[in-house]
Amino acid sequence: MALHTIKRGPYEAVIDSKGAQLVSLKFEGYEYLWQGDSRWWTGHAPILFPIVGMLRGDAATSAAGPVSLKRHGIARNYEHAVLSKGQSTVTFELNADEGMLERYPYPFRLRMTYALSDDGLTQSFEVCNTGDDPMPFVVGGHPAFNVPIPRTQGAFEDYQVRFEDTWTYATPWMDKVNGLIDYGSFTPIVDGEDAWQLDRAPFDHEAIVLEDVPGSTVTLTKDGAHGVTVTFADFKYLGIWSPSDAPLLALEPWVGIATCLDEDDVFEHKRNMQVAAPGETRTFSFTIKPF
Repeated sequence: MALHTIKRGPYEAVIDSKGAQLVSLKFEGYEYLWQGDSRWWTGHAPILFPIVGMLRGDAATSAAGPVSLKRHGIARNYEHAVLSKGQSTVTFELNADEGMLERYPYPFRLRMTYALSDDGLTQSFEVCNTGDDPMPFVVGGHPAFNVPIPRTQGAFEDYQVRFEDTWTYATPWMDKVNGLIDYGSFTPIVDGEDAWQLDRAPFDHEAIVLEDVPGSTVTLTKDGAHGVTVTFADFKYLGIWSPSDAPLLALEPWVGIATCLDEDDVFEHKRNMQVAAPGETRTFSFTIKPF
């Protein structure tokens, strides 16, 4: 593993080659990214590929053979090679090896690019099917942010996730034991509102799963003066998660979601599953802007 630092203007980001994981994101010298704590969660912002969440029993069938993947897939567990690096950008690459293909029988190349601009940090997934068969997959991010937000004070419940417009939405439940999603049970999140006031109660069902968020943008803030905005037009879902009483909130852009109770165990049948043709490259990006 090796740490790679990129800088531009008031922004500084550090990415670990192990898992190509963002491990620090500073704005004007203040750390916005969760720094890990064994009392709650030691991660920071793992990348999720080729699944998000869980498969039923960690297994599925597919046109290419059995799939055997634990939570959030395999990419986060491997060392990623540095393909290129500049002052404000770095790109990593991971190619499927025999061990990966035993669990996910689709040859692939995954490139992760982190680029700083005046708009913050853009994180891009470039997924290439290097095999001969159509390749089903999804990708997702998992950045977690410090709460309280830097330069603010308050309890967890003093902060909000703000939306670009008013909407009404209830999240399906997620089982804490098997990680599967139940579209037959829901917890209301917003009702004709443009903000969700942070509340621990919905996390009794593990994670909040938002779908088709207005404007594909959310902002975590207390008073609008300081916070972090995540923009994710390429992602249909946004996961929101905080374990127990942890001083963190994860805002997770996802292309797809965990296996749902109303689904079978065919990999290609998962909600919003993407398929790359042989030789095709698909790119998905989201941007984090601390302020």
